[in-house]
Amino acid sequence: MDFKDKVVVITGAANGIGKVLAAAYAKKGAKIMVADVDERAGKQIVEDIKIHNGNVFFVQTDVRKEDEIIRLMMKTKEKYGQVDILINNAGISKWKSPYELSAYEWDEILNTNLRSVFLCSREAAKYMRENKNGGSIVNLASTRAFMSEPYSEAYAASKGGIIALTHALAISLGNDKITVNAISPGWIETGSYNDLRKIDHEQHPSGRVGKPEDIARACFYLTSAENDFVTGVNLVVDGGMTRKMIYEE
Repeated sequence: MDFKDKVVVITGAANGIGKVLAAAYAKKGAKIMVADVDERAGKQIVEDIKIHNGNVFFVQTDVRKEDEIIRLMMKTKEKYGQVDILINNAGISKWKSPYELSAYEWDEILNTNLRSVFLCSREAAKYMRENKNGGSIVNLASTRAFMSEPYSEAYAASKGGIIALTHALAISLGNDKITVNAISPGWIETGSYNDLRKIDHEQHPSGRVGKPEDIARACFYLTSAENDFVTGVNLVVDGGMTRKMIYEE
């Protein structure tokens, strides 16, 4: 899986899983465009990555805004000459009773998590189709598209929408040699892994809680040129939790 000189755009790349994805692709020799609304954290991740790879650039981007997404892709093209890979990682959540969730809050979550995936994919694909070998798009969904806890309606709807949008885009963009896939993470710990309890790990069939690096390896697989036969899929990376029957005792 060779990513040397591949141009990778990652939204929500300043924190959490996105931060690890940016560093992981940089270590593989890729050219990274870090996109995030958090300017301070975005500039910091650029400085951190530059230790290993000088080809990293930050563009402050609010993915709720179409004009900023268009500008992000234009700047990527101007900076690196092409767009090869897009990781739609930006997302927010709000756990609130459906009796109390406002229309504004619903729209904020859907616009950030779902609408942005369409807009970023549309704009990136315009440049990917110029490439001889097309490109790859990966959308970060969630196992919450299939199973829920209380008060997660907007988040669940956004992630379910991402999975549907993924297979639709895979069909629409296939003729341009652009693969489109989704990853549905389960519990991926982005805080202090050492603070997790024994029971946290044991409830997973895999025997452990997930790490952002698990998602990075899944992204490598789905964006590798030799895996261009894989498109329209949703890869669940959850340690087996969505396949486990759970009964209250």
